[in-house]
Amino acid sequence: MRRHVLAAAFGIACSLGPAQAQQTQEPISLRGMGSFHVGGKLVELSGRPVKDVVFTPGGTPARVDPNGTYQTGQMYVQYFLPQNERGTVPLLLWHGGGMTGVNYETTPDGRQGWLEFFLRKGWSVYNSDAVERGRSGWAMYPDVIPGEPVFLTTANPFERFRIGASGGYDGDPAKRKYLPGNQFPAEGYDNFVKQIVPRWTSTDQMIIDAYIAEVDKVCPCVIAFHSQSGQFGFKVAQARPDKVKALIAVEPAGIGDPAKATALKDIPVLMVFGDYIEQDARWPTIRKTATDFGDKISAAGGSVEVVNLPAVGIKGNSHMVMLDKNNLSVAQLIQDWLAKKGLTK
Repeated sequence: MRRHVLAAAFGIACSLGPAQAQQTQEPISLRGMGSFHVGGKLVELSGRPVKDVVFTPGGTPARVDPNGTYQTGQMYVQYFLPQNERGTVPLLLWHGGGMTGVNYETTPDGRQGWLEFFLRKGWSVYNSDAVERGRSGWAMYPDVIPGEPVFLTTANPFERFRIGASGGYDGDPAKRKYLPGNQFPAEGYDNFVKQIVPRWTSTDQMIIDAYIAEVDKVCPCVIAFHSQSGQFGFKVAQARPDKVKALIAVEPAGIGDPAKATALKDIPVLMVFGDYIEQDARWPTIRKTATDFGDKISAAGGSVEVVNLPAVGIKGNSHMVMLDKNNLSVAQLIQDWLAKKGLTK
């Protein structure tokens, strides 16, 4: 297989100021890189009117017949395989709601992201865009996807993701009120909201099916998942317990099937939670739901470790832990845990 050498960080890291120091790091040697789509199904639509469409201003209309067979529910996956592999299995990165795999590539202010961190640690990394997000593409709605997409304003994540104080968002960056000591990069917030994409609340099973297809193709593996993908990570592991060697649940906003907790008894689980949770209206309940589910796994004979970052001296984390200024400290905590579980060479 061909050998690749990457001399700089990924994405916007090459062009933003904070990334300049990163470019002095050793080049990354790869034995392979690429992408693929996985999962999905064919859907037949009929009874829709034929119409003329002008695709280019001033062009000649073309007759478009929307009736026929469509490919839907597929998921985009990008992978990087290090030359010197030290993870015993690949690492899969699954993002949260209204997001894509870009969350793991670089931070909004151009620092090293988790994808690069774990790749430099010797992990084969598979980063994906969930069904109906990013490069995975949409399907027609409501014909294929029930309901309508949900869109977020630029102000919405500021408070909901525990970045700023209640009512603290302002269109003027200089007037925004951040939570005291918050580690989210204020200078990157406007870049961060550019990462937000529409999402549906009706595609969970489509997403689970695609993730199962990825696991069937790539694994055995470790899965790291965030926020909305909490339920996806746990449920996919319950569906394929023989193919998952560990689960890293970063602020999971959903859980698996409590009735099937026994299916996870041989899969070590690490749950990671950030800061300011007690000050939030929703997150104490969300965290308790997740830890109660962890207790069910433990009661079934499993191993679940819960890390509240402030308690171990890593403070100021928002919900977007992988983007915060101390993101690599959290990544190192995860790396150390994986090593302790015997998943590194």
